[in-house]
Amino acid sequence: MPAAPRIVVIGSGVAGILTGIELRHRGLTDFTILEKADTLGGTWRDNVYPGVACDVPAHYYSYSFEPNPKWTHRFASGPQLWDYFHHTADKYGVTGHIRYGVEVASARWDGHAWELTTTGGERIDADVVVSCTGRLHHPSTPDIPGLDDFAGRVFHSSRWDTSVDVDGARLGLIGTGSSATQITAALAERVGHLDLFQRTAQWIFPMHDAKIPWWRRLMLRIPAVGRRYHDSIEEWVNEIGRAATGDPKAAAERRKVCEDALAQVRDPELRAKLTPDYEVGCKRLVISGTFYDAVQRPNVDVVTEGIERVEAGGVRTSDGVLHELDVLVLATGFHADAYLRPMQVTGENGIGLDEIWADVPMNYKSVALPHMPNFFLVNGPFSPGGSASVLSIIETHVAYVMQLVDRIVAEDVALAPDAERSAELLAGIRERASATVWGTGGCSSWYLDRNGVPLVNPILLDDLKTDMEHPVREDFVATAR
Repeated sequence: MPAAPRIVVIGSGVAGILTGIELRHRGLTDFTILEKADTLGGTWRDNVYPGVACDVPAHYYSYSFEPNPKWTHRFASGPQLWDYFHHTADKYGVTGHIRYGVEVASARWDGHAWELTTTGGERIDADVVVSCTGRLHHPSTPDIPGLDDFAGRVFHSSRWDTSVDVDGARLGLIGTGSSATQITAALAERVGHLDLFQRTAQWIFPMHDAKIPWWRRLMLRIPAVGRRYHDSIEEWVNEIGRAATGDPKAAAERRKVCEDALAQVRDPELRAKLTPDYEVGCKRLVISGTFYDAVQRPNVDVVTEGIERVEAGGVRTSDGVLHELDVLVLATGFHADAYLRPMQVTGENGIGLDEIWADVPMNYKSVALPHMPNFFLVNGPFSPGGSASVLSIIETHVAYVMQLVDRIVAEDVALAPDAERSAELLAGIRERASATVWGTGGCSSWYLDRNGVPLVNPILLDDLKTDMEHPVREDFVATAR
């Protein structure tokens, strides 16, 4: 391996940008970030629907080393977040390392390095690969008969068609997750009529997007004040995590908050429609202080009858009613279990990713894969889901991966986690996760695999940081290069 290893980072979202920053901090500048889109930003590039925002308070959803006292609201909007991450990438010199319009089709370990092939046929060699592809970027489109027959405009929420004028339109919205909730709250006053097609009701945790007054923004410029505010938000996030991972007191308090919010829906019939039949936290908790107000407007209908088919004029439900529409939005989520796919990854001795993940997405602490030397993940399978903020998880994972990179450089080795140790750790995670609300709460969600076993680690942030403070040397197989 050359003194300066050739490093490829896949993806230029929140994790990819941070990985680039940390590589530069180490003086490792021979790296390229491959991005399939035409600009950086990941989630905050792709999602431009009305009302898009982060449901984690903005002062916490920021890099720990780059606080932003200028946030204007408790929850930052999508455009504000895209600006923040773009500014940070520029400030720390990462932007110049990004190649846009380059998608990796395959990666193959040749015994010494990785051979990456792009969808355009280009070959790129790397000594180390860090995959920062994220989880929520492959839209899930429902298999509804007649969807192609619709005469109006139809698109997925993460592929919002900004050329469509929804003001005064008859809008159909399929789904009731976080995106659908934000869209409903943003457009209820603007559209002529909104049909919200609900298969499963959601528990809503009420938090209003309050404007941050000027004096508080001024105070938050003081580092000590900003840190205390950040820590207070982290404690709130940890409380949600404790509720999800088995603390009965925290779970009861969270349920009461959600039930009290639901009780504000005046019409008992509508309230019954909006009442979930599973435990709070079984699905990812939806954060909104305005959704219940929006669905109580006279021009909004919550439709719980099943969708039979889509016709030219709209959506016909199982009760025979045709809901006439001009625009149909599919807020139907993502293939959250895709991870690296459709990329084809082949490791040592020709062992492929599909073989390693045949039964379960085997991995080591969500950041490394057995039989895949010098190939690392950020926020990979079995990352904490409903128990910690994703940005905190990303920072923890990147810091861990960078320590592995340090060892690779210092010892001139290839590192892969021991397969037996990986399986042992993962078995423990799966057993603990199955006993949480994600496994026992009585719902189906993207937290679960096809066998109903949670794909998330039920660990709180402080415990995650302790567990991943330093790599366990004996857990990795080192091969001289």
